[in-house]
Amino acid sequence: MNDLMEGLTKHSWFTGFDIADEPPMRFSLKQWIKQAKECMEGIGEDGTLQAMLEAEGVSYTGPGVISSKTCVDKVATSLALNHLATLGVLTINKDVRRKEDLLNMPILDIWHDLTSKLQCETLCVKPARDGCSTGVARLCCAKDLEVYVKALEDFLLRIPSNSLSKAHGVIEMPNPPPNLLIFEPFIETDEIIVSSKSTNENGHHLMWKGCSRWVEVTVGVIGKRGSMHSLSPSVTVKETGGILSLEEKFQGGTGINLTPPPLSIISKEALERCKEHIELIANTLQLEGFSRIDAFVNVDSGEVLIIEVNTVPGMTPSTVLIHQALTEQPPMYPRQFFRLLLDLALERST
Repeated sequence: MNDLMEGLTKHSWFTGFDIADEPPMRFSLKQWIKQAKECMEGIGEDGTLQAMLEAEGVSYTGPGVISSKTCVDKVATSLALNHLATLGVLTINKDVRRKEDLLNMPILDIWHDLTSKLQCETLCVKPARDGCSTGVARLCCAKDLEVYVKALEDFLLRIPSNSLSKAHGVIEMPNPPPNLLIFEPFIETDEIIVSSKSTNENGHHLMWKGCSRWVEVTVGVIGKRGSMHSLSPSVTVKETGGILSLEEKFQGGTGINLTPPPLSIISKEALERCKEHIELIANTLQLEGFSRIDAFVNVDSGEVLIIEVNTVPGMTPSTVLIHQALTEQPPMYPRQFFRLLLDLALERST
């Protein structure tokens, strides 16, 4: 181990890493706060740790306590943005149900009530307070709802692929199951397919019908509170099922990100309007540092239909924020990107 450490420390890129072969240590949460490196989900994303870090005078990247608390709650996020409808920022109608009610009421009654209230035939279900794609599923009929509720009842860690009526991949489920779940109308988008069949043997062809005029995008925002800057949106080509899996979001080689979206899908003018709307969302929610916003965008008008705001984006090799930073003019390389995040955090704490 010592030889390995000695060799690695000669490289500048290794600075700050520690792989010493030491046994793990037990810390109280208050002690651990002073040494925290990265926190996601739960108390790492709902404002709890942010408040403790501020109390200890520890700098951290990302939004503060209030905006973190708002954004982790999808209903609170929608309520905070409802007044922006005339400005091109739209929210999706929601119906919140308690897990206990779903387990104890007749499934058919629940299905008819939801589809009637939301005025739709296909639903999207997701935990009320969770990020990523955990527990997110498309429900096309009462039988699908029954399968999903049974997974909650049985504390399943995942729903196997193609368990629902519409083809889908494995659905990772939150553990423990959430107490509150959100039901929304499922937003139909046309599949974007990258085909290897092309007149050029080494080329690829992009196929998109464009019937619905809505595409799903994920967008990074970066900057100071009140003056957040939108990076270039990315369109992710889905594998199956209409909802991005955890693997497609974070695991290399499973999802194809198109950054920026091709002009064959959205014009430069509509894309610029989309970015303006994303910045309006970020500043309304008082985001700072960096975050990621998932939304649907209308390719003609640039209007944005908000899905969720992730205040602590996962940073893996597949994370689109790095790709988006590289499309900036001039390009923002990874070292610059992370240095900027640290500078913003330090500046805020002084």
